[in-house]
Amino acid sequence: MIDYTYQLEAYDYHLPPERIAQFPAPERDQARLLMLNAGIAQATHHSFSDIADYLRDSDLLVINTTRVFPARLLGNKETGGKVELFLLHFPRRLGPAQSNPEWMEASATALIKSSKRPKVGSRLFLGDRLHARVDSLAGNGDAEVTLQYKPAEGQGLDELLQEYGQIPLPPYIQRAQGTTPEDGQRYQTRYARQTGSVAAPTAGLHFSDTLLGRIKSKGVQIASIVLHVGYGTFSPVRTDDIRDHRIHREWVEISAQTADLINRTKDSGGRIWAVGTTTVRALECAADNRHQVRPFTGDCDLFIYPGFSFRIVDNLITNFHLPKSSLLFLVSALAGRERILEAYQEAIVHEYRFFSYGDAMAIINRP
Repeated sequence: MIDYTYQLEAYDYHLPPERIAQFPAPERDQARLLMLNAGIAQATHHSFSDIADYLRDSDLLVINTTRVFPARLLGNKETGGKVELFLLHFPRRLGPAQSNPEWMEASATALIKSSKRPKVGSRLFLGDRLHARVDSLAGNGDAEVTLQYKPAEGQGLDELLQEYGQIPLPPYIQRAQGTTPEDGQRYQTRYARQTGSVAAPTAGLHFSDTLLGRIKSKGVQIASIVLHVGYGTFSPVRTDDIRDHRIHREWVEISAQTADLINRTKDSGGRIWAVGTTTVRALECAADNRHQVRPFTGDCDLFIYPGFSFRIVDNLITNFHLPKSSLLFLVSALAGRERILEAYQEAIVHEYRFFSYGDAMAIINRP
């Protein structure tokens, strides 16, 4: 007998296109907040800034401090045709180019978009001081490339990408003229520090400096982890049974200080609030059988879907996720599939804004 819980179709819902947010709320903390509280049958409606009222001084708020880099590069092929290079991770620096030590090199995996796929060995011109050589082409569409760049004085690769690249907004956000300066600011959390993501941990976009200050003034501690969001987060699930889906890998770092703070909070009876599904994934990936977090650095391929036993996370702050997506599986594992889908329908009726630039949801399993 087929268990409907694990069928991909069980995670589908109809979203009117106008509910997909194309721009962020005017103020970060004034997005709307739908709250699912385990102690209350009905969902309740709030402003995101109200989240501070639900945090106690014994709680720990865990944030992901990854920073999105300009992974989308536009340029021309040697033939003159237009080309788009989408870097799937921050390039690995290799050192000076052998042919000209004034130029530096870095390697990366990328997607190449052009009318005709460039050949191995060909060059792409992405700016006066930024080129790329195509080293190999894979059958899945990925390409291995070597970036060749000439930094100005005091400039590194990060700054050069800022000069020539664009912030890679998700495909459902339409920008006819490319990303705007506002996107460069708003598609980045206020606490972003470590460069490495191709997509923002979007639940964190709602926290303003004022709200963070208010939360700290209540005595709530804030700890940080790093999970660099990869392009795989947008990969569609193609298996009828979600358990057969192969989840993507993402790089995680949890310091000894953060692990200790989490473990002391749990030992003292405090609640762990995760900001975003990326934080959930990182914390549960680093959890041991004693429900403790260990310091961790490396790739995480943890796949969370209904039936998963959470060891660390009590409550979650998140956005609304795409139908049939692995992120929808994750929130369903925490709150229950039926309750999540009911809440999504209520959000649609009440004209909430969905996805990366949209409104937020709080799942409180420990009131």
